[in-house]
Amino acid sequence: MSTTEITDRQDDVVHDDGHDHPSDSRYFQIALILAVLTALEVATYYVDIGPALIPVLMVMMVVKFFIVAAWFMHLRFDSSLFTKFFVGGLVLAVAVYVIALSAFEFWSKG
Repeated sequence: MSTTEITDRQDDVVHDDGHDHPSDSRYFQIALILAVLTALEVATYYVDIGPALIPVLMVMMVVKFFIVAAWFMHLRFDSSLFTKFFVGGLVLAVAVYVIALSAFEFWSKG
């Protein structure tokens, strides 16, 4: 019988991602910003801002989505092509949402 020696060389491998990652304190700052934006979104329930409610909530939604995608999905550190795809998808999603929202508004007044 022969024995085969298997060596695990994962400890010897150096991973070079080509970009620096944010520090833990930076992630904490981002989480704090997201928490403040979420608190502002919840506050819109208690403050009557009239017809500006939907646009204000949509702007906050887009800002939060951008922050999450840029930092936690690492789009900020990747190729600009990925960012262009992301922005294109975001614009398309918002356009579909606005069209659907206006359709419901249009049909409910009939």
